[in-house]
Amino acid sequence: MPWKECNRMDERLRFVARLLDGEKMAAMCREFGISRKTGYKIFNRYKDFGIRGLEDRARSPYRHPNKTPFQVEKAILRIKREHKTWGAPKIRDKLVKEFPVIKPPAPSTIHAILDNHGLVKRRKRRRYKAKGTDLSTALSPNALWCADYKGEFMLGNKRYCYPLTITDQRSRYLLACESLESTKGVGAFPVFERVFKEFGLPAAIRTDNGAPFASPHALFGLSRLSVWWLRLEIGIERIKPGNPQQNGRHERMHLTLKKEATKPASFNFLQQQARFDDFIEGYNNDRPHQALSGRYPAEVYTPSAREFFHPEPPEYPFHDRTIQVTQCGRICIGHRKVNFSTVFAGQYVGIREVADEIWLVSFMDYDLGFFDQTENRVEPVGVNPFAPKVSPMSSAGAPE
Repeated sequence: MPWKECNRMDERLRFVARLLDGEKMAAMCREFGISRKTGYKIFNRYKDFGIRGLEDRARSPYRHPNKTPFQVEKAILRIKREHKTWGAPKIRDKLVKEFPVIKPPAPSTIHAILDNHGLVKRRKRRRYKAKGTDLSTALSPNALWCADYKGEFMLGNKRYCYPLTITDQRSRYLLACESLESTKGVGAFPVFERVFKEFGLPAAIRTDNGAPFASPHALFGLSRLSVWWLRLEIGIERIKPGNPQQNGRHERMHLTLKKEATKPASFNFLQQQARFDDFIEGYNNDRPHQALSGRYPAEVYTPSAREFFHPEPPEYPFHDRTIQVTQCGRICIGHRKVNFSTVFAGQYVGIREVADEIWLVSFMDYDLGFFDQTENRVEPVGVNPFAPKVSPMSSAGAPE
């Protein structure tokens, strides 16, 4: 008979009553599923205190050796109310002045006391909210490419296919249509690298705000892929969320792709990719386009004069130091580790002190955020990082 947790008092009464009737302790403990030590403890409490001894006892300790004395806690609250703008370090210094004999609590303890009494204003971290960027109109090939994933669909082998498509906005030339297993960046990187090597680099790329083009949890929605584009000196354009018409030319191509190359779907990726390759050939070289006055996209498009290159690490001559971001997304300064963003893992950033114990973090020509002596994380600046501006890294910022 197991001990009934739902009504411990009744079980203890029954246990003691049967012991008083003469039953053996060992047999009773086996029946109630408790140890003999616990059985004797319950019986002795009954003999010492009667029925009250069978009630549940408080489990909290009798004393708290690390608890701040109430007099000190009262003084902390008084100082805070007198000086509403003071923080824990300054309040601690004031306590040392007023009570030099008493060992003052740590700043973290003072902050916890203030927080428990509702005297700390919690600072909400600013999170990036996708809003889109300024959009341009391409007047020549390679001035703007558009990239997106056509909606996934199931192949005959029950696996999902995610086609990654890249077009040149001016000529409507379909640069790539690659069948991938997911929208993760690990699949997109080799596709873009192959296209860059074959057709050169565009001036800018327009995408939506989804993965792998953007990351909602990173600074300004940057992703590893978009950071790589910045390193290749490719501008980033993003449409406003919920407005696919801002990438209308590309979406119109998706409609044609869906009708001609996905219905019905092929059995596996190899067969589906063969259909995509045939679609690319026909779309670029055999399908007149009304917006091009009946010409083929291949008749309008020319490869970019900007060849693909492997960028050298950026230099920051007007910053205090250059630091490589760790693989876990941190900026390490001595023994200090400042949380930055994993999308910049392996990249070099510039650090410059812009005020007393406040440092600015820059990446290439973009000022991304600040950190101070107390907070081990980078808080983003409130400006659009996609609009290039003069920063301390550029030559325009050099002293005369």
